Amino acid sequence: MAIYEKYLGRSRDSFSSLKDAQENLRLSCPDDFNFAYDVIDELGRTKPDKTAMVWVSKNWEEKIISFSELSRESDRAAAFLYGLGIRRGDRVLLVLKRHYYFWYLLLGLHKIGAVEVHATAMLTAKDYVYRCNAAKVKAVVLSCDDGCTEHFDGGNGKYETVEHRFVIGGNAPDGWRDFNAEFESTPAEWKKPDYLSDFSADETMMLCFSSGTTGYPKLISHDYRYPLGHIMTGVFWHRCVDGGLHLSVSDTGWMKAFWGKMYGQWFAESAIMVYDFDRFNGDDILKIVEKYKVTTFCVPPTMYRMILLKDVEKYDLSSLTHCCTAGEALGPEIYNEWLTRTGHKIYEGFGQSETPVIIASLAPYTEPVPGAAGLPVPGYDVQIVDEDCNPCPRGVNGEICVRVDSIATRPYGLLSSYNFNEEETANAYRDGFYHTGDIAYRDEKGMFRYVGRNDDIIKSSGYRIGPFEIESVMIEHPAVLEVAVTGVPDALRGFLVKATVVLREGFAPSDELVKELQNYVKVNTAPYKYPRIIEFVDALPKTFSGKIRRTEIRQRDAEKYANK
Repeated sequence: MAIYEKYLGRSRDSFSSLKDAQENLRLSCPDDFNFAYDVIDELGRTKPDKTAMVWVSKNWEEKIISFSELSRESDRAAAFLYGLGIRRGDRVLLVLKRHYYFWYLLLGLHKIGAVEVHATAMLTAKDYVYRCNAAKVKAVVLSCDDGCTEHFDGGNGKYETVEHRFVIGGNAPDGWRDFNAEFESTPAEWKKPDYLSDFSADETMMLCFSSGTTGYPKLISHDYRYPLGHIMTGVFWHRCVDGGLHLSVSDTGWMKAFWGKMYGQWFAESAIMVYDFDRFNGDDILKIVEKYKVTTFCVPPTMYRMILLKDVEKYDLSSLTHCCTAGEALGPEIYNEWLTRTGHKIYEGFGQSETPVIIASLAPYTEPVPGAAGLPVPGYDVQIVDEDCNPCPRGVNGEICVRVDSIATRPYGLLSSYNFNEEETANAYRDGFYHTGDIAYRDEKGMFRYVGRNDDIIKSSGYRIGPFEIESVMIEHPAVLEVAVTGVPDALRGFLVKATVVLREGFAPSDELVKELQNYVKVNTAPYKYPRIIEFVDALPKTFSGKIRRTEIRQRDAEKYANK
């Protein structure tokens, strides 16, 4: 019996149909549920030699980690962090890409009852300062071989709560401590502390940031029940199996890693495949699948597209049993080519940083349809509603919403707050629904068809990019009077970031200025956000109240770039 059955009460294969699962699936959660103790330590005790992780570095160094080792090293991480003064409710920022230390520290924080905060290594000083202060971060652990501490140190003097700084790999610069040396010298001795005798699964477990368009990124909090929501992700959607090996490519700076690199997969007792690459290469991914016999696989459509540019047929992919995708809409051309060249269908899914998967094509119940996200997963009453929260007829666009009687009775996996602000949280949980802010419609078969964000989020190469962050940087350049950032459809990346710019007097459009503005964005915010297209205009379209009409810009661009 896989460990997820303890919380589901039955096997996923015991349901006769999707309708059966939607009507009868019931997840249970003990009031003091803690994934590190109740799942990882339990597997470490009962199935100590079973593989939990296969880790491969960018230089193809290999490390096989069993559940007993994962349990032991998370004990060491808890002892290490506790020795620093990290206590229940304290926040620790982890910027570790795909280093295996991330999983040790994550679980160690769970064991203390502390709060994990994660971020991408592509942040600049401005990004670090905002995130550390907003989350009240007490300690920071960075993994870098490219001078990433310099970006963090660019904010020195502005951090309000940071007390400890550690760096993994290489010599620790001034102001930083050598994580490797101090961690490895810490005894792996830990027992559940007495102060957790009144622990509640309602407590905050994790904080992340979601890009916004009208302000700085929102602080999203998840409680200790959050991992249970990913039984839907890893067990039902990814179809991970006992003894299998699951590969997702996201690094740990993004919430997609929590979908595909820990909770749901370990509930299924599947190992996770972690390839710690710097730059995505389709051939390398195919080599990993072939060499390590990956069984289940999930990457964004952009990555499938890049893989299909390679000689897929020369690799032995016979170990694969199931393929999934999320992050952006899956086009029929990718689906059909992958099916033709590998024999595998691609099962699409939809969710957010705020949720686990909530809509998906679930094998064996739902036949995947290219371009359709699927149907509501068991445990989630998902509807398309209009502005008055009335159900939309099929074929009519509306907002994707999850029926929630109250925030206290929300399905496992949905966020517990925005910015720890009651008003902002209540705005998301209103009128009996959790509002995703995403727009979709249901086709004639009832399948959900994703349309886009109602807040202008740009999805490019699997990244979620908020226009406001780019605009706030570009407006600081002396040449820029006004700027609007939108997405332009692109066959390879899904969308390209485009900046429509009104120049100040004395500046003229030129190729040199385009490059200067692009480099300015790369230097002052995460490089992946820079606008690949810059268009100079005399004026931006605006409403009567002075708000920029990004919709009008997108409509113009849809025609202008339709055949490019």
